[in-house]
Amino acid sequence: MTITPLMPVYPRCGVRPVRGEGAYLYGERGEAYLDMAAGIAVNILGHSHPAVVKAIADQAATLMHISNLYGMPLGEKFAEALLAKTFADTLFFTNSGTEAVECAIKTARRYHYADGHPERHRIITFSNAFHGRTMGAISATDQPKMRDGFEPLVPGFTVLPFNDLEAAKAAIGPDAAGFMLETVQGEGGILAATPEFLKGLRQLCDEHGLLLILDEVQCGYGRTGAFFAYEHYGIEPDIMAVAKGIGAGFPLGACLATEKAARGMVIGTHGSTYGGNPLAMAVGQAVLDIVGTDEFLANVRAVGDRMRGALEQLIPNHDHLFQEVRGIGLMLGIKLKPGAEARAFVGHLRDNHGLLTVAGGDNVVRILPPLNINDSHIAECVEKLSAGARSFPVPEAA
Repeated sequence: MTITPLMPVYPRCGVRPVRGEGAYLYGERGEAYLDMAAGIAVNILGHSHPAVVKAIADQAATLMHISNLYGMPLGEKFAEALLAKTFADTLFFTNSGTEAVECAIKTARRYHYADGHPERHRIITFSNAFHGRTMGAISATDQPKMRDGFEPLVPGFTVLPFNDLEAAKAAIGPDAAGFMLETVQGEGGILAATPEFLKGLRQLCDEHGLLLILDEVQCGYGRTGAFFAYEHYGIEPDIMAVAKGIGAGFPLGACLATEKAARGMVIGTHGSTYGGNPLAMAVGQAVLDIVGTDEFLANVRAVGDRMRGALEQLIPNHDHLFQEVRGIGLMLGIKLKPGAEARAFVGHLRDNHGLLTVAGGDNVVRILPPLNINDSHIAECVEKLSAGARSFPVPEAA
């Protein structure tokens, strides 16, 4: 047998973490890595945060799982607390971001079905997006690396250029159900929706009876310095998918919706065996108690500003490699110049300088640290980036 025990769908590198503490991961031989990837924007409180560890231990010793056929006191409490901080009136708990996106798609289609318009099923989405790996989620994208070999895809999606409001307006027809987009694209290269674009989509939805669906799986939960990124724009969605930071490392997600948008989601229309389990709810509440405060979010904004400023100061010193800094809060990216490949530079930083980052689209190196980092972590990150830039072999074309 030549296949590996773990199905070989990931290009796993040589880093093999066995322990984490704060902003650091430690490998099998005790080697330390500064983790500026945070499980791809998941570990928003770093590794082994005492409040998260305690919530898991206490709840695991009390009650880990029950069927959703029964009442869920912990889930009700957490849902009420989370909804109170958002636009939404109701939610469905999932185990992942892609499940939250699936629920969002179903909620939008079911809304029009319940409204007597089952023909309004088409979701208009945007290029470069990443919504997950299920059949529905990959059908909502235009990236061949996610779609190739999985045809036929789920029908009912139109993919348009990101930040092109005129194209979005032209795509509206009698079968349109709504728009779905990442408020800030993560995997696509840390690209934010422009205010004109997102506000324009909201207006189009209001004018044509469509639903605005936001995917804030990566950019939500304090990542941009607001609790959710849509708050920067002065608009509210009808439906939103959330995950990653919501559990700070524990598998958890949610699909949030207004009462109106969720009116088709009645008994029997959706479900999950593990979604909303007591263990996840205890962790979610512990994370929310920390991240959902004004003080915490203000600190993310302040630290994010300092991190961005430090990264921008790198560019003149390494202008053979770095082109620009992108992002909001602690969702940041460094675009590399042509000839230098982001994935190669990420590997170089990891293997030679003990710095963990993430490659993204448009030749961008993503920096997605825990949200509770301090100035010493910023200084160490910048030092390692600078050392990496000096030692990285850039082709002549760069």
